[in-house]
Amino acid sequence: MSDTPAMARGAQRSKQAVRSPENWAPGWLVRNPLYWGWAWTGFWALLIVVDEFVDLAGWTWYLLVGMAALPTLMATLAVLQATPRRHLKAVGESVLAHFFVRFVALVAAFLVWGISVVMSASISTTIQSLAGDNEREVTGLGLNLLAASIPLVVSVLWLAFIVRCAWFLRRLRGWRQVPVTSRVPKKFLRAQPRMRRLVIGLAHPGLLLVAGLGTSVLALLLGALELTINVLK
Repeated sequence: MSDTPAMARGAQRSKQAVRSPENWAPGWLVRNPLYWGWAWTGFWALLIVVDEFVDLAGWTWYLLVGMAALPTLMATLAVLQATPRRHLKAVGESVLAHFFVRFVALVAAFLVWGISVVMSASISTTIQSLAGDNEREVTGLGLNLLAASIPLVVSVLWLAFIVRCAWFLRRLRGWRQVPVTSRVPKKFLRAQPRMRRLVIGLAHPGLLLVAGLGTSVLALLLGALELTINVLK
């Protein structure tokens, strides 16, 4: 009779172990998270190409890009959420690297500003030529153009967000599938080593760039996103 409580406790611990998130992921996924991340991204990238030829609804490319980036993006958000900002302080960064990064940022900002000026002038001229002196029609075309530009703005901000996250991931865990050393806090999923390996493996800067940035650019190049030209026709 004395073994009955012990057996009950053992059965309860076994049930808890089965329900634990630590045991949800299969072994092949935990051993090679990055490889399966590439396979997942490639599958959804193929669907983006198919979507262009099948010509489904215009919003489907958002869904496909989101699904392609979902595993690595969720893992990235989990890692960045668990990492204090002090872990990202520059270590060993040279003065040249410091100024070069800011030089590139200023050049990029100037290019974006110049392009925006040229596009604004071109759009304004086109609207005037289409609407003439009718102020109501000019306002209507302007509002339609503003509504049509929202997907473009969201896409650009999404790309910037992905690049920024990948930049910090590179500083946190490097480029290895399973980094030997990293700045990810040791307390992150300390009680679940399998889940920690899986999440850090999927939170890879290269995978995030390809899944989030690469598939977005692919969708844009394939013409899945129609912007302001159709509004002005």
